[in-house]
Amino acid sequence: MSATKKLGIWMDHSTAHLIEFPAKPAEIKTIESKFNHQAKERILHQGENRMHTKEQHQQEEFYKEIGEMIKNYVSVVLFGPTDAKVELYNILMKDNLFAKIKIEVKQADKMTENQQHAFVKHHFTSH
Repeated sequence: MSATKKLGIWMDHSTAHLIEFPAKPAEIKTIESKFNHQAKERILHQGENRMHTKEQHQQEEFYKEIGEMIKNYVSVVLFGPTDAKVELYNILMKDNLFAKIKIEVKQADKMTENQQHAFVKHHFTSH
C-alpha cells in the first residue's frame, strides 16, 4: 500500500476492510479482531469481568493494527454500521502521528465488497 493514495475503511467491531483509492476492485485487505465468539465463550467461563477486560484489550489491539495501516495515507474515510469507526477516530485524534492525515467518518450499512468499493470511489471522486 502506497504513501500517496487514499484509503477507505469499512469496519465494525470485528472486521475492517481496507480499500485503497484508486485501486482494482479485487484488492481489499482485511483485518480481523482476535476477540471472536469462541474467545468470548471461553473467557466468559472465567468470569464476566475478565471477559470485558479481555475484550477491551483485544479491541485496542484491533484499532492499533488499523492505525498502523492508516499512517501510510494522506486521506482516509472510516465507514460502517457500528460505532467502531467513531471509537477508532477518537483514538486516532488523540495521537499526533495522525495530525496531518485527513480522516473522515461516514455512517454506512452492511455492504458487499462491490458496494464498499463503490462507496470509496464515490467519496474520493466527489471530494
